[in-house]
Amino acid sequence: MYTKEELKKTIVNELGEYNLIVLSNREPYIHTMKEGRIKVQRPSGGAVTALDPVMKACGGTWIAHGSGSGDRKVVDKNNKIMVPEGDPKYTLKRLWLSKEEEKGYYYGFSNETLWPLSHIVYQRPVFREEDWQMYQKVNKKFADAVIEEIGRRNNKKTLVWIQDFQLALTAKYIKEANPNIICAYFWHIPWPNPEAFRICPFKKEIIEGILANDMVGFHIRYHADNFIETVEREVEAKTDRERNSLIKEGHETLVRAFPISVDFEEISRQVALEASLKRAKKLKKDLSLEGKIVFLGCDRIDYTKGIPERLIAFDKFLDKYPRYKEKIVFVQIGAVSRVLIKAYEDINSEINRLVGEINWKHSTSDWTPLIFSKEFVPYNDILTFYSLADVIVISSLHDGMNLVAKEYIASKNDYNGAIILSQFTGSARELQEAFFINPFNTDEFVDTIKQVIDMPQKEKEKRMKILRDIVSDNNIYKWAATVIQELSKFYL
Repeated sequence: MYTKEELKKTIVNELGEYNLIVLSNREPYIHTMKEGRIKVQRPSGGAVTALDPVMKACGGTWIAHGSGSGDRKVVDKNNKIMVPEGDPKYTLKRLWLSKEEEKGYYYGFSNETLWPLSHIVYQRPVFREEDWQMYQKVNKKFADAVIEEIGRRNNKKTLVWIQDFQLALTAKYIKEANPNIICAYFWHIPWPNPEAFRICPFKKEIIEGILANDMVGFHIRYHADNFIETVEREVEAKTDRERNSLIKEGHETLVRAFPISVDFEEISRQVALEASLKRAKKLKKDLSLEGKIVFLGCDRIDYTKGIPERLIAFDKFLDKYPRYKEKIVFVQIGAVSRVLIKAYEDINSEINRLVGEINWKHSTSDWTPLIFSKEFVPYNDILTFYSLADVIVISSLHDGMNLVAKEYIASKNDYNGAIILSQFTGSARELQEAFFINPFNTDEFVDTIKQVIDMPQKEKEKRMKILRDIVSDNNIYKWAATVIQELSKFYL
């Protein structure tokens, strides 16, 4: 198992005198005002959850949008705070967005244009010139924050590691200010096929923004190949097949696949704590889960996650196999997100309707088949839900990696668990001992639920042991080290 200590050695050996700056839209810690007091939350989201342990291990500065109601109250005059609270390991630098900037850059171009454009799930993207203008403006804002930060460090050599689709143009603005800064970029969602991407009116500018980076990473080879093919069709660039890179106007961009992972050891440790065991026992009692087969869904409420599809399959399962009534409970936890966007309002309404209908149809005086929580669930509680669930259901219609699967595996110290996993997730390429489904095929979905329930315990444990070995060997520290080592071969 690759450890945080080994990652630190890699950082020292490969980065040497370089300063590390990470950029992302979402911040790793949010300070909120509640009842007159400031509280700290860890937001959900694969990229943020995965990168936090990396930053704890290697230090540096993380620049992100300050979105919490208490964020401004805790930063210093340079908008910085050391995190995490109580055991600070790195610097969080916040930048602030106006309501207009957030609306156009985040809700508009990021989530109504790039998100549906990349996730091919039949949600039509929206193209608005005003959103594109705001997207450019905010990407420039992030670049300016980097340049300002580097200036404070007396021009020390810097590696800027930019995260996700919200910041596709940032490297271009950084390079315009200082072409010597090394920029690496990770696109955490699928990159669509060229035919899907070509409808975007701003496709050339987005591609050129990404190609300003020195290296671009994707979760799987398929997405990297889609990106290369898109570039070849849309802009004038040379492809170097031997180096797996793209060269535009003399600048080379390496294109690589790096399957992201989780902090396996820390998750395994957390769920084994006495407090976690007590929490699991209390949750089972409070939710009447004792003696039941517990299925779990854990997602942000999003139309790409296949939540209606899993609820419909569960309903049909109870119709087809009524003997499992009062023996099984499906717990769906997932915070409502992006509520200002109509597509998200619609999916939330659809899920509420399905939950209500299924519970009305199947409930008895002593049993409710579906428990649906839309409230924010602290990360430690999410880990507890993982540990007590017999089966987790991940039915994404299209996904980048989906780290929920890997977090669930890391929580299963007793090997007592199983994964029903969409074949359209990046993690399906690695986790071959999962039970695969096509979420669009309801009958197959129902049969898979039955197969998982009926499978002998020893076979489930055997599968889980293999899955745990995979995630343990390819943990988040190994992922980060691999990215840095690949970059250092060519640039550092």
